[in-house]
Order: sequence, then structure tokens, then C-alpha cells
Amino acid sequence: MSFYRGITCTNVTLKGPDGAEITAYTATPEGPGPFPGVVLIHHLPGWSELYIETTRRFAHHGYKAICANLYQREGGGSDGNPDDVAAKVRADGGISDAQMVGDTAAAVAWMRAQKDHNGKVGLIGSCSGGRHAFIYGCQRNDVDAICEQWGGGVVMAPNELNDKKPKAPIDMTASLSAPLLGIFGNEDRAPSPEQVNLHEAELKKHGKNYEFHRYDGAGHGFFYWHRPLYRPEQCMDAWGKIWAFFGKHLAA
Repeated sequence: MSFYRGITCTNVTLKGPDGAEITAYTATPEGPGPFPGVVLIHHLPGWSELYIETTRRFAHHGYKAICANLYQREGGGSDGNPDDVAAKVRADGGISDAQMVGDTAAAVAWMRAQKDHNGKVGLIGSCSGGRHAFIYGCQRNDVDAICEQWGGGVVMAPNELNDKKPKAPIDMTASLSAPLLGIFGNEDRAPSPEQVNLHEAELKKHGKNYEFHRYDGAGHGFFYWHRPLYRPEQCMDAWGKIWAFFGKHLAA
């Protein structure tokens, strides 16, 4: 894989299924392409510096990347403080799964419409974004590979379901439409190792194409360089797994 020192970054406007306009950050490697595409689904801290920087990281590695602001309706405009918006979203119980799927579909459609795109799209998200990436792959069939990073809430108890989250993602497993890469820390509690075991057992039951990698000495969010959770050795090994996975499934 080439490393692209020249990258073009800009915001674009997407239209959600309800007609609402949302902002998305894009990063494109220098050159004519065609480039494989990656759609990033941000976590509950929101459309933050971490996800903006990670979008650029994918471009540096040769991918055309886009990350939509899924919290824009909640006051998270392109200039909004992501911490304030995330606090509001958390207090409201998160966004609905249906809204997330619709907005992510708009990002996937944008990617597929680009002339310098090679026709392949990967999806990646962490924490709530990992859960969302898995749900998307179970409800839609327009992506070619999915990376779920410690998706909390894939396994849900009946009393955790509500109008925004009407069905546990694990119960959607039979409909998963793309290969899945799972990255987990063995010291995490959301998801716990026991929940990851249940997740994996359901994938095996339905004969899905998946690979899980679990890391000792790592808990929730061990990629997050700006927090004490960060575990550089485990993080860099897991990034190697991500590059290999997307390299395999997103080549033209």
C-alpha cells in the first residue's frame, strides 16, 4: 500500500432519509485513483478530533474516507462543541438505530458516486460506532467489509430495548451481508469477554465470514491516543489487522 503525503480534506453535505442535511468530513489521497472507500461511524463522544484525524489516517493509507456527523440534528453543527453535543445525546439515550442506518446509507451512497472510487466500500466504527457498523451490515447490503471495534451493546438484555433500539444487534446476525473484523480488549466490560463469546458463537452458528482479535492488557477504547485507555502496542498490532482486512476485501 502506498502512503499518500498529499491529502485533500473538505466537508460535504449529505441528506438524511428524513430530508435533514448533515455535514460529513472527507479525506482523499493525492492522485487520480481509483481508491477504495471507507465510511467511518463515530462513537458516542461524537464527531470529534479523534474521528476527524482517523479519517485522514485512512487517506494516508490510500483510502478515500468519509465520516458523517450523526449528531447534527441534536445541535452538533460543523462548529458545535462535540463534548457538549455528546452529553446531550447521551442524556437522551443516544440516537435511534434507524436514523443511524439512514444517515450512514447517505455516506455510503456519496462514496459510491465519486469518480475516483474503485467500487468497494468498507465500514468501521468503535464503541457505539462498532455496534452501529454491525447493525448496518445486518440491515443493508451495500458495503463490502465491516470492522467492529469493541461494539458495546451488540448483546442486549430484553429490558435494554426501547424505541430507539428496538432489536438487539446479535439477533440480526443471520442477515449480516459482509465479512466482519472484530477488535476487542479482554479487560473491557462493554462488551465483556463473555458478551464477545456470545457474539462470536452467533456468527459461527450462521456460518458468517468473520475474524475476531482479542487483546490482553487492553480495555475499552484502547485505540484512543488522547485518553489513559490507550495501549500503543495492542493498538498498533490491531491497526495491522485492519489494514490487512481492508486490503484483502476492498481491492478493486
